[in-house]
Amino acid sequence: MPVAQSIPRPHWYGVPARALFVTFLLTLLSFAVTLLGAILVMVARAAVLHTPPNLPFAYRHVAFPVALGVGAVVLLISLVVEIRHLRQANTLAGIARASR
Repeated sequence: MPVAQSIPRPHWYGVPARALFVTFLLTLLSFAVTLLGAILVMVARAAVLHTPPNLPFAYRHVAFPVALGVGAVVLLISLVVEIRHLRQANTLAGIARASR
């Protein structure tokens, strides 16, 4: 006879926590990649024009706004995905409870 497994009931407070965690990680990653690309472009541009590179411009006017935009999009998408996951898990837990 198989042993009945208890299925953990999903909670709503896990949704914003997971969404914010994913948003933080992907925003940080996008900031780092964009900053690297912007610095490389600024250094190459400075080498071509024989001027000193303006690296604060790469941080303030390129990487930071791009990271904010990516963070906003990732937050919306991760909230939608997590809410759908919560609703599906609640439905499956209800089906499992009803079938016992």
